[in-house]
Amino acid sequence: MDKKKIAVLTGGGDAPGLNAVIYTLTKTCILKYGYELIGYKFGYRGLYTNDFMPLTLENTTGILHKGGSILYSSNKDNLFDYKVKDENGNVIRKDVSDVAIANLKKEGVDALCILGGDGTLTSARDFARKGVNVVGVPKTIDNDLAATDRTFGFNTAVNIVTEALGRLHTTAESHHRVIVVEVMGRNAGWIALYGGIAGSADVILIPEIPYTLDNIIQKIHERDSRGKLFTIIVVSEGAMELGGTVTVNKIVKDSPDPIRLGGIANKLTYQLEKLLGEEHEVRPVVLGHTQRGGETSPYDRILSARFGSYAAKMIHEEKYGNMVCLDHSVISYVPLEKVVGSQKKINPETDELVEVARDLGVSFGDRPVIRKK
Repeated sequence: MDKKKIAVLTGGGDAPGLNAVIYTLTKTCILKYGYELIGYKFGYRGLYTNDFMPLTLENTTGILHKGGSILYSSNKDNLFDYKVKDENGNVIRKDVSDVAIANLKKEGVDALCILGGDGTLTSARDFARKGVNVVGVPKTIDNDLAATDRTFGFNTAVNIVTEALGRLHTTAESHHRVIVVEVMGRNAGWIALYGGIAGSADVILIPEIPYTLDNIIQKIHERDSRGKLFTIIVVSEGAMELGGTVTVNKIVKDSPDPIRLGGIANKLTYQLEKLLGEEHEVRPVVLGHTQRGGETSPYDRILSARFGSYAAKMIHEEKYGNMVCLDHSVISYVPLEKVVGSQKKINPETDELVEVARDLGVSFGDRPVIRKK
């Protein structure tokens, strides 16, 4: 039996842990199974242009801890709806997936391992439907994939938010300021909730719980009455006021996910300053892509290593059309057909951490503050 040739690509936004998966997958496939590996650059774009590099023990050494991806990434390239030029030079959208499949056959690729979030794994499912031997690995700092308990990248992002809040506490207290910290997460509040609790935030605003300005002001005044003359507010980029809509930073027309959220911290700062008057200075802080960068946390390195090792096992056992997942601390797999189209969000009524936060006196901006005598 000829040894297998495995291809790898990373799609969507970068996340700490991508390199750790590549590192572990490469070492396991080579050392345990004797496979050959290549990596397509810039996600699905590289699969379309046939731009790849060999993955060896030598060129993957020392990448376990590094954020980003040595294969680079792209969040705009859907090969089932790809921008190309027609014979007249006009830009049109076209299904070019057959070109990608032809490239895989040309290079003698037996299986394709795809690291990505919902959008990337949707295309992975579609390639599996067309007969490509696909194994998926879940990646997103937002932790919003419903088919796995955790995605790698999330823990690192929470650590970065927690550290930032620790630094902001001292300056907020020194100047009696209200500081509004905007974090990522899109339409799910996991980063805000976990980071807010770990970083001792006073107010946590998440997409799943609409807030009112009056309730936030009440929380600030309640803290003032106890001599706590500063307030830390963590707001997820997808949070919204009761009866309002999300705050959109811009529209990226050539992206499969064109709506880019952002700007809620500045908007909320402006609103609170008007209501508070001279009581407090209010300052916005947008953590942005710092949540994606730097070194990968130990937890995410280990989770990524478990995912990479198990993905190699799935390829060896030819369990194609599936995605690696974490199920109650056990590494398992789930069909790609069940992965996409179902976003995991916080349930305010049943999620334990929402109750924990409320027990700590954290306001979600949805309830009036009851002042204790």
